[in-house]
Amino acid sequence: MTLLSVIGLGIDFGGITAVNALDFDVQPGEIVSIIGPNGAGKTTLFNMISGIYQPSRGHVVLEGRDVTDMEPHKLAERGMSRTFQNLQSFDQMTALENVMVGCHMSERSPIWADLLRLPSSSRRNRQTQEKAMALLERVHLVKAAHMEASSLSYGALKRIDIARALACDPKILLLDEPAAGCNAVETEEIDELIAEIAKEGVAILLVEHDMKLVMKISDHVIALNYGEKLAEGKPSEISRDPKVVEAYLGSHGGKEAAHALG
Repeated sequence: MTLLSVIGLGIDFGGITAVNALDFDVQPGEIVSIIGPNGAGKTTLFNMISGIYQPSRGHVVLEGRDVTDMEPHKLAERGMSRTFQNLQSFDQMTALENVMVGCHMSERSPIWADLLRLPSSSRRNRQTQEKAMALLERVHLVKAAHMEASSLSYGALKRIDIARALACDPKILLLDEPAAGCNAVETEEIDELIAEIAKEGVAILLVEHDMKLVMKISDHVIALNYGEKLAEGKPSEISRDPKVVEAYLGSHGGKEAAHALG
């Protein structure tokens, strides 16, 4: 069964169409990348899929159920999680505590259990800490568990964001520019991490400007321009598509296009 279907999705802001008539599917364990120049509508698309924006038209279907009107926390309960362009870390908290914040979303214990310090609360907190530590191991940051976020590298903080998103045990993970601001080594680490997560069966929907990363790890690529689908296909097909080359670099892109998209 198709995990995620986007059907005729579109949104208008003040009479201006930001995204129009988008259709695509994402399968379990697949890495699908959304690319396009600045202003193409990529993050707006993510915001509609993840329940932050209400679409003007179209539908989002998750595992056969229409979830177009569903709020983000409800989508998280159904298996959709995401990261954002900007870091969401708490600088004065440790890496472990940052990931534990994500784990708390799935807890169901009443608040009075914590206030009364009941044994069930202590047991749950211990389980949460164990889960957060396992997630840090999953993103290769166990050694940083007790370090404050403010002392970690930008690439490490990006991986903490991913770990926190994984705390909800998602079936599909939306990553909004996970390598933005990272150096070459950090980008390679994130590249490998995304591939590992997909191999575990989690679908990845990715927005990223680093075309070498996109072309290396994606199973499927969708190119947007001015809020509409410009092209769709395998990375090798997209990198040679004249419409995509022109959208990125103009009609005289030539060798620069081959370097950027290849």
